[in-house]
Amino acid sequence: MKRSAMAEPVALAAMALDAVFGWPAPLYRRIGHPVGLFARWIHRCEARWNRASYGNGARRLFGLLTLLMMLIVVGGAGWGLQALAARFLPAPLGSLVVALLAWPALAQRSLFDHVRAVAAPLSAGESDKAREAVAAIVGRDTARLDESGIARAAIESLAESFCDGVVAPLFWLLVAGLPGIWIYKAVNTADSLIGHREPRWRAFGWASARLDDGLNFLPARAAALSLLVASLRDGWRAGMQSWRVMRRDARRHASPNAGWPEAAMAGALGVRLAGPIAYDGVKLAKPWIGSEGRTARGEDIDRALRLYIRACLLLWLMTGGWLWLLA
Repeated sequence: MKRSAMAEPVALAAMALDAVFGWPAPLYRRIGHPVGLFARWIHRCEARWNRASYGNGARRLFGLLTLLMMLIVVGGAGWGLQALAARFLPAPLGSLVVALLAWPALAQRSLFDHVRAVAAPLSAGESDKAREAVAAIVGRDTARLDESGIARAAIESLAESFCDGVVAPLFWLLVAGLPGIWIYKAVNTADSLIGHREPRWRAFGWASARLDDGLNFLPARAAALSLLVASLRDGWRAGMQSWRVMRRDARRHASPNAGWPEAAMAGALGVRLAGPIAYDGVKLAKPWIGSEGRTARGEDIDRALRLYIRACLLLWLMTGGWLWLLA
């Protein structure tokens, strides 16, 4: 049961488990989530080694060391568990075990649920509840967001997390098996916690940010193309608009990757995304993505979720297609 022979059925099984169950709340309360272990590792290393008394060179070196140690442990554990399943279990059971171990790294269901939790109160006119829900999935200031700001934040998070939480983990599971998917999640977690440009993290999180950019390069563009193809269900005009906005605006985003699925989503929906936002009370004049589009509204979150579901189904078909071709 080599990795190349088992990757596609493992991926399909892991995606099915995630789509049906997500990461169940009772399981989370009892054992937490593996990403929480990564976060604790990073916080402890950051508290010990990311000190203002150290120079930028030393902080960059310690940040790289933090990342390398975590990747060795995570990659080694993934490789070992996958090898044990291949050696001691019959193929169907071994694939199921590896799928169970890969399952928590995917976020199809939880991403849908978190974004739907914003749409429901917003459509009911309960803006305070919608702000509270969107605050759980974005890092920007949300206290003063109006309906448009809430909708925009939710749609942007859905588009960006489609890459980080679905396409990229699936991609690295298919490419490198269990070690690949968990190495990606470890790097992505490190980037979200310390891969920032503020003075406190710039040096220490440099390695995490650069590696995350590299690991997301192909998945981000695959996510954008998946959204574009999924938008064709709404007609050629939506697909062409998605293509035009993606080509023109994807590089306007501060991230070299996040702009691709966001631009594809903005064009497909015909709305403006990104633009001016505030972090920690500081307003940032970010450029618009899809500037010719209209202002986002609450109902656009539901439209975005429908597009997201179609894009996820497309990933299922593509993964299943590879399995059929290699059978």
